[in-house]
Amino acid sequence: MVVLFVPVLLFLASLTNLEANVYLPYPRVFRGNAEFDGLVQQAQRQSWRSLSLGDRTVAVGQALLGTPYVNYTLEIDDHTESPSVNLKGVDCWTFFEIALGFARMLEAKADNYTPQDLLAMIELDRYRNGRCDGKYTTRLHFLEDWIHDNEQRGLVKDLTRSLGGVPMRGRYLNEMSRYWRSSRYLRNNPQLVPEMRQIENRISSRTIYHIPKATVPRIESKIQNGDVVCISGNGPEGFTEHVGLAYRDRQGVLHFMHASKDERRVIIDIPLHSYLYRYRKFAGIMVVRPQEVAHSNMAALIERTR
Repeated sequence: MVVLFVPVLLFLASLTNLEANVYLPYPRVFRGNAEFDGLVQQAQRQSWRSLSLGDRTVAVGQALLGTPYVNYTLEIDDHTESPSVNLKGVDCWTFFEIALGFARMLEAKADNYTPQDLLAMIELDRYRNGRCDGKYTTRLHFLEDWIHDNEQRGLVKDLTRSLGGVPMRGRYLNEMSRYWRSSRYLRNNPQLVPEMRQIENRISSRTIYHIPKATVPRIESKIQNGDVVCISGNGPEGFTEHVGLAYRDRQGVLHFMHASKDERRVIIDIPLHSYLYRYRKFAGIMVVRPQEVAHSNMAALIERTR
């Protein structure tokens, strides 16, 4: 059963009144047509559409195991920002968003899936207010901003505070405005740096919660398959260090499924509470539960990327 969320319905209903955006040509924004077709065939063969959103997301994630870890797959143009997917290489963020986007796509349509359908789900998830305007600053560059924006629109529920999360005090953000030359888009559009700095300041002004890693074992039973697990850092610069998906094995043990920079591929790692102690820089976690997107006006959303 699809759960209808008012913010999502209002957002989707408004799409028919919006003018079309400028998108980069298809060959620039989608890589991995054969991989996409393989995922669709596996989804239909194994009836992924009948699963809950969380289990669907995990099924896609498992199908992506072994996909190479690749940085900067979203840096595809000097000026125009556009929704994009690369199934030949992912980083930690694009892994979870592709798995979630593909899972949502299966609910949005019954069959005849196309890469444009997946691009539409990625746009809904990746961009502020679910809409890419061709500008780099429209993209949600920080996980804590992604959580805030997607929760405002009813697409996710941040469970962190209810699971015993505590405020992350004394933090600041300046990564992108300070190291702007490392971004292809900002390097070619330096006039966007002040706006990026404003975005960082706005995020830092919010009260952001995390669950300290020492308390994670006590709340692991409340984490479900397919929950997005954001790993927080010790700071003071920034809030998050990494992201992946919650995965429960057949014995019920909670693992961390992610695109591993060390392993250079997508893997199912050791139990989550143990993984957090592998790196000293990890401080705890944020737990975010994706919500179903209603069918209403989904065709309008998908049509925008064609």
